[in-house]
Amino acid sequence: MARRGEQTSKPINLALQGGGAHGAFSWGVLDRLLQDERLTIEAITGASAGAMNAVALAAGFAEGGRDGARDALRGFWEGVIAEGRRSPFRRSSFETMLGGWDLDTSPAYVLMDLISRIASPYDINPLNVNPLRDLLEELIDFESVCKSPVKVFISATNVETGRARVWNERELTPDHVMASACLPWLFQAVEIDGVPYWDGGFTGNPALWPLFDNCATDDVVLVQINPIRRPGAPRTARDIINRVSEITFNASLLRDLRAVDFVARLMDSGRLKGTGYRHVRMHAIGDEETLASLGASSKFNTEASFIEMLYDKGAAAADTWLGKNVRHVGVKATVDLRKMFQGEEDSLDGARLRKAPAGAAKDNAPAK
Repeated sequence: MARRGEQTSKPINLALQGGGAHGAFSWGVLDRLLQDERLTIEAITGASAGAMNAVALAAGFAEGGRDGARDALRGFWEGVIAEGRRSPFRRSSFETMLGGWDLDTSPAYVLMDLISRIASPYDINPLNVNPLRDLLEELIDFESVCKSPVKVFISATNVETGRARVWNERELTPDHVMASACLPWLFQAVEIDGVPYWDGGFTGNPALWPLFDNCATDDVVLVQINPIRRPGAPRTARDIINRVSEITFNASLLRDLRAVDFVARLMDSGRLKGTGYRHVRMHAIGDEETLASLGASSKFNTEASFIEMLYDKGAAAADTWLGKNVRHVGVKATVDLRKMFQGEEDSLDGARLRKAPAGAAKDNAPAK
């Protein structure tokens, strides 16, 4: 028990989205949160780039606490930048002159984009070369991840069943993280115990339910790097494909958030009294204005100036969130899920709320 005048640290869980180089925004968020001793991280769930941030933080925390976690995250992203110096995916002089970050006019990116639409990675990358795997093996100590006090949940998509598969920190190897980040049009499926896996973002970006089943705290902070809303309809073929991909990767998250809201409404109406279900308090840190302005091709941009810009934006977003919302952690949600989904199938939701039996939401809802 804390003495009078002492400030206790509030536990939170983190949910980290995937998004290629945009994961540097999450790095900035995490770095700022780790500096604030009013918060303690109980667990992290992540997919793709979110998975990489999660294992870097957990390994560093095991070795050196908050400062160790910050050093490990910085080391990982500096490794990404160093590897990026050898990458052919760089902005064209035209894009650089305009001050943009996209690779839409990069000859190497355009060629890769075209080839990936007519040939599979089994054809164009038969040796399955992936520099990120080498980077993970060099920079992340997975034994430290295993013994970290920060719980870690990494998700990937089972290619054969289309269902999410989640591993915890005691099971993780570089293969599991690479499975979570395996884009099927760029890399061969990652096989684990004979089962092929693709990017976890297809079925959970990130998966929230491991937090409900395995953690004591009810506060979940979503670090959001994929914009949910974009004004207007895309007109070009590339923009249409990119928006379809974005919607696909957001769909699983929206499903989980709807489940959280649905259970909260059942609880508020007294339908789940005595069942052991808990109220989940959702929070979110993001910068939709900045991230929505970036094209999908920028997720392959690993130039130092871009990574550093995203880090700065993430740290600033976390600082703003802390100033406004840290006092609400452990007290109430700071994301209004009911308002988020207002107008979407209102009549159907109302019918469910009136007719559903007490345990109706159990399969997709926060667990007891």
